[in-house]
Amino acid sequence: MDYSLAALKLLASQLAGSTTAPSSEDSSPAQMLFGIRFQRAWIQGVIVRVDYSTGDNGSLFVDDGSCVTEFMLRSEDAKGQPWRPGMYVLIIGAYIAPESTENLPAVKVHKIVDLSTQPDREAMWYMEVAEAYNFFYEADAYGVGSPS
Repeated sequence: MDYSLAALKLLASQLAGSTTAPSSEDSSPAQMLFGIRFQRAWIQGVIVRVDYSTGDNGSLFVDDGSCVTEFMLRSEDAKGQPWRPGMYVLIIGAYIAPESTENLPAVKVHKIVDLSTQPDREAMWYMEVAEAYNFFYEADAYGVGSPS
């Protein structure tokens, strides 16, 4: 994992537009989206289903308003099974599309935070995604850098 690559703030449906990034000798596998090389996605949404039947690990199915995404938990995140349907969560993790068990976008969780108590979480998230797109992704897709 190359942590020098930013985690893109995305709506999960945007992951479908990603492609495999060209590889070089000193780079780890990555995806390309909006002309930006990435390995991790930052997605927020509501847990709609939880599956702890996969041994020590588990899977969360999260709806961010654009589509449902499967998030694969590490054993330390699944311990005690604290995640329940209806919770609003922030998840950052590695995009691993081919590993989904249900033909959904799949992300291996690196960080998960319960934002259920934050009053304007959803409205703010949509604004953050739009802002990231307008200031960073759209500009980089045209090769002009960040707008002034």
